[in-house]
Amino acid sequence: MSGRQHRETEIARRIRAKGLAAGRTSAQIADEIHEACAAHFSTSRIKAHRLAYGIALADVIEQVRALFERDSKAMPGIGETLLSAYESGLKRPGPEYLHYLCTVYRVEPVALGYDSPCICGHGHRMPGVLAAIESKERAQRPAERERELVIQPVETEPEDEENENILRRTLLNSLQADANLADLEGPVLGACEGIRRRMDETLVSASVSAAMLDQWEESTISFGRQYTTAAPLRLLCDVLLELSAVRTAMSRRQPIDLQERLCRMAAQLAGLAGMIMINLGDHRLARSFFRTGRTAADETGDRALRAWIAARESLVPLYFGDAREALTLAKKSRDMAGSTPCAAQAMAPVVEARALAMMSNGETKKEIVDQAKRALARARNAFAHMRPEDQEDVAFGYTEKQLYFYQGDVLTKLGQTIEAEVVLDQALEKYEDHILDQTLIRLDQAQCRLIDGDVQEAVSIATRALNMVSDEYLTDLIMRPAVQLERAILARDASAPGLDRLSAALRRPRQPEMKGGDG
Repeated sequence: MSGRQHRETEIARRIRAKGLAAGRTSAQIADEIHEACAAHFSTSRIKAHRLAYGIALADVIEQVRALFERDSKAMPGIGETLLSAYESGLKRPGPEYLHYLCTVYRVEPVALGYDSPCICGHGHRMPGVLAAIESKERAQRPAERERELVIQPVETEPEDEENENILRRTLLNSLQADANLADLEGPVLGACEGIRRRMDETLVSASVSAAMLDQWEESTISFGRQYTTAAPLRLLCDVLLELSAVRTAMSRRQPIDLQERLCRMAAQLAGLAGMIMINLGDHRLARSFFRTGRTAADETGDRALRAWIAARESLVPLYFGDAREALTLAKKSRDMAGSTPCAAQAMAPVVEARALAMMSNGETKKEIVDQAKRALARARNAFAHMRPEDQEDVAFGYTEKQLYFYQGDVLTKLGQTIEAEVVLDQALEKYEDHILDQTLIRLDQAQCRLIDGDVQEAVSIATRALNMVSDEYLTDLIMRPAVQLERAILARDASAPGLDRLSAALRRPRQPEMKGGDG
């Protein structure tokens, strides 16, 4: 602990001791600590509350983790570095972390120095807190607010702040209600594009990168874990807010030895945003984010990272109708990876196989079938040589369940239904936590039944699959293959039993989207 920090802690300890002796609440003590220390030590309100309790960063982290466990949530990625960044003002907690920090300190967001409301919609105060404190917070002098803004280490430019506010409002609405937020509309699209463009500008103009703090790496890993479980638009808001924070830090000159870590973070976040954009059905923005990711990855010189971006980008033309471009990008990814064991070595051959299967147009030409199966064999071999941690990472690595899923998709498109159904059954068992891929697997199973001539069963499987998907996940990624399957069924037997139910599931009324407010 530095001498400056030691003096701050000593002053806070004395104020706390006197406050407890006088019967003051922790919130009152925190206000006194902030008033006494802010001018000399830039003590933030959120740090003042921790000092008022007389606890360490590790104690707060453990309390937050205990609350996550109580609420049956996965362990959060928050650590001491991230909490320290909140306290120094370098970062702002997201809606979920802010809620749990308010719960730990038993105050509202404004008491911690944040004007936005809590996502829970109710108060955090405990019985016995004086009403005078609340009125004091509401009547906080403008001069105090200005002083707090001045001491922030990183200032956000107006354009960035507006983009972030749009995403925060969207995220807040999605967390407050079980609303349909799958459709990307004007303001959200503009905010996404604005953050991506500003990152491009920084990557091109900055010759020396800014500092890369540990919490950004922790957050990015956490976002990758959430990729298969979180609703796409909610996760997109979190990812882009993090990308915006990285860009703000990169706009300042920092030691060049940390440039690679920061550019790696930018590449991963931009790539993850592109992946989410695919799920949301916006191929234009997906390509834009992958382009940004390529720019960042090129700065690292990391072959595996560059190959990962290219492999992920190849999914855009694959899903949106250009199999030949997908094949070209997949081969480019494979060449980038070279002999380096990495996720792209397994992923790229799978995309090649899927592109070949699409180009076959359902014809079981032996040459195409053989090429696709050889590509799948290369993918399985590459997977066997990947690091164990990469085999468990669904976003930045490549997992066994992904391998099963895409192998089944290839075999379905090639008309190899017997093999496909076995592999698809195995894939479905492994995808217990990802409704998007579960639905795509079931649509492939329905396609297999249709190829084999069992039209009624194909209709039944497809209808059940669509009815299991909530509106929030009913994106273009699902709708496109589902509509194609419906057309194929109509071409085979327009009077097939249950076809009306399939049509109703495809075109069911969707809940209106909640709009972000100005407040």
